Amino acid sequence: MATTKKDPVVVVFQLTGANDYLNTIIPYTNAHYRDARPRVSIPEDKVLPIDDELAFNPNMGPIKKLYDEGKVAIIHGIGYENSPRSHFRSMDIWHTCEPDKLGTEGWAAKVIRDLDPEGENVLKGMNFGQGLPRALALRGVPVTSVSNLESYGVLSGVPGASGEQDRAQMLERFARMYAPAVGTGPVMDYLGQTGRDALRGADILKAAPEKYSSTVEYADTPIANNLKSIAQVHLADLGTQFFYTQHGSFDTHFNQTPMHTKLWIDTSRAITDFFDDLHEHDAADNLIMVMFTEFGRRVRDNGTGTDHGAGGVAFVIGDAVKGGMYSEYPSLKPEDLQQGDLAPNYDFRGFYASMIDKWLGLDPVPIVGGNFEQLDFV
Repeated sequence: MATTKKDPVVVVFQLTGANDYLNTIIPYTNAHYRDARPRVSIPEDKVLPIDDELAFNPNMGPIKKLYDEGKVAIIHGIGYENSPRSHFRSMDIWHTCEPDKLGTEGWAAKVIRDLDPEGENVLKGMNFGQGLPRALALRGVPVTSVSNLESYGVLSGVPGASGEQDRAQMLERFARMYAPAVGTGPVMDYLGQTGRDALRGADILKAAPEKYSSTVEYADTPIANNLKSIAQVHLADLGTQFFYTQHGSFDTHFNQTPMHTKLWIDTSRAITDFFDDLHEHDAADNLIMVMFTEFGRRVRDNGTGTDHGAGGVAFVIGDAVKGGMYSEYPSLKPEDLQQGDLAPNYDFRGFYASMIDKWLGLDPVPIVGGNFEQLDFV
């Protein structure tokens, strides 16, 4: 449980497309790594060493600095058994905590429900980016999804629609327009409630950019813009406890070296700017960032890149984090690989459970679907 008087806040940062574990936290002195990757391995003299065996990617300098300050936890070998090596199926599993069947209820939405059982705050959970991740989907749980904070709430800015009644009428007309296609009853009720929640959220969110002032200059990249928006909402103190965003694609089948370089330059810079912003406003003590990807990539390169693998790496970042390395780096010995991939040795549901229990103070069992080994990174 967070020790501050302020409510604990989580930012989930999804590295979409399967980030390459081996070139992120690099086993730079391991001969098996060099043998398996004649084309895409990172030279030993370029890495940012953690110890005599492992190192950060050279483009992760800002995150390495946070690690050296004790603010980054690295979770090795994360995943689940029998990885399907499919983006869509793997993300379904990460989003619903259902590796053995097709789940429909998002784990993050369950967290938001438990944080706000009556659904009183439509901004308790927010997504920044296009669409709504399945992790945030659960009937009856309001989640606000914003692609651009500055222009969010189109109906709020329509000329002549200044009052609540005007906008409600517009929403009703919109619903009636689609009624012949989707029918009436529960579906229409759901659409109507979702629309009303969106309008309420738009009205409240107007305050976030208006109140915001910072000396931090974020990079002009999509992920930096999303994290800046999260900072604005967090600093506006609107009661949001769960943020979600994503960046990618990390699907580096081809031309991996320059692609992976830019991805981590943009990611590292955005994260550092975000935490610098929070520190400037004395607002970092009650927030942690949880960063994951759907699976790692194959140990052996394909000539120009790497294909879908299994075991991966996750990170937790923040002032309240007990920094260091958790779980174990999977063996690279050929006889220990699973179909040519690193074997996962830590269940991702334990990772979620650790955060849900130790940081948010909620019961993780019904959210992740059982009891799994927890780690002490907070």
